[in-house]
Order: sequence, then C-alpha cells, then structure tokens
Amino acid sequence: MTTTPAHPAHTHPHSHTGTPYAPEHPARMPWAQLAPEVYKAMVRLDAAARKGLDPLLLELVKVRASQINRCALCLDMHSKDALAAGESVERIIQLSAWDESRHFYTEKEIAAIELTEAVTVLTDGFVPDDVYARAAEHFEEAELAQLIAAITVINAWNRFGVATRQVPGHYTPGDLKH
Repeated sequence: MTTTPAHPAHTHPHSHTGTPYAPEHPARMPWAQLAPEVYKAMVRLDAAARKGLDPLLLELVKVRASQINRCALCLDMHSKDALAAGESVERIIQLSAWDESRHFYTEKEIAAIELTEAVTVLTDGFVPDDVYARAAEHFEEAELAQLIAAITVINAWNRFGVATRQVPGHYTPGDLKH
C-alpha cells in the first residue's frame, strides 16, 4: 500500500508551532493484491449484504463495528462515506457513546446499533434474545437478515484491515463501496 502522509504538510492543521504529526506506519501487506479472489469475493458479498438497507443506517452500523474493532481504515472510510451521504458530524461523533446519546438516533437505529454490538462482540457467547427481539420489532425479517449480513461483512473487513494494519487517511468518499 502507500506510505504517503495522510496530511501533505504533515503538521497539525491548527498548530501555530508547525509541530509534525507522528510518522505514518506502513501497511503490513497489500492483502487485496496478494489475495485478489478473496478481495473480489468480499466486494461481491458486501454489495449483496447492503441490498434493501437504508444507506445512512448502513454507514452507522459500519462505523460502530469499526469503532469496536478499532479498524482505523474502516473508520476513515465509513465516516467519510456517511458524511458524503448526508449524515451529521454530531451523530457520527456521538456514535461511540450512543447509549448516553440515544436522543440522537431513532429507535430503529438504536436497535441496529445494539445488534451491531452484539454480533461484533461475541465474547459473551451469543446475541442476547432481547437485543434480537428489539431488532426484529423494527426490521422486517428479510431486512433483518440483510442487516445481520451487513454487520457480518463489516466485521470481516475490519479483521482484514486490523490484521494487515491498513493505513487510514487516504480514502476519498465513493472510491470504494465497502
């Protein structure tokens, strides 16, 4: 992948002292180039999973899973895509503390965010029945199946990104659709 600085001047934009940013780390490997069939299959899976889902809700789900999984590349990509699609900065910022900021989201979005967290963090062993039931109240069965697929796909992307240390800061909205 690239080692070009995320910020051309490589200094903090609000710095009056010109203090440079920390150096950008290189990606561990260009996994998509090394496993192109897997990458192409993921792109197709991502496209299939998004069908029938509200694009803004989908971006909220992708950002929240990426926050939990600490995938910097996906946070960069999906925050920018959400903003480009009309999402507010405020709702993206509040997403990491959504439970304390519930009034920023609809009940349907909260159900999707809760389900995202439950599917993403499986260390408790299962998706709790009450979380699933709340999601089922807000999503028709086919839409719920698509939502679960979309959550699963972003978690897979996150794992590729984190394992191979993909570099954030170079994405332009609309470049990719995952």
